[in-house]
Amino acid sequence: MNCPIENKVDAELLLSYSARRLDPKSAAALEAHMATCPACRDFRDQQQALWKTLDQWEARPVSLDFDRRLYRRIEEHEQIGWWRRTFGPLGSMLWQPALPLAATACLMLVAGFVSISPDKVIPPVAVETPQVHEVDQVEKALDDLDMLRQFDLVATREDHSRRM
Repeated sequence: MNCPIENKVDAELLLSYSARRLDPKSAAALEAHMATCPACRDFRDQQQALWKTLDQWEARPVSLDFDRRLYRRIEEHEQIGWWRRTFGPLGSMLWQPALPLAATACLMLVAGFVSISPDKVIPPVAVETPQVHEVDQVEKALDDLDMLRQFDLVATREDHSRRM
């Protein structure tokens, strides 16, 4: 028989033997192997000690108000926001280093904008001054503005007379 500890494929065989789930033929073959293999024998002894300890262990009795306290804690947990449920006590620890870093980044950004001269930021724009080619156009525009002012005065008078 191949050693189950050395052969990773048969490693489950030792656990099945310890849990007493092996058929009698396989168990007899493994016991014969353990007579000659100290590693498998040691594994068996450790597993037997573990199972014996687990058999002796007794769980503490559950208190009478266990269900009530459990359901109350579940309700309290559901009322907490998702952010606090997810990060819990880590939330405050995450913000403590983040605030100084954010403030430093903002200060560096403002310092960058202040240190750049306005000539480099906004390129000068060539402004063309309008040139009047014909005096008649200027006179016509002034006449149109005067006519619009007269309409405005008439509309104001009508509004004033309606209110009274």
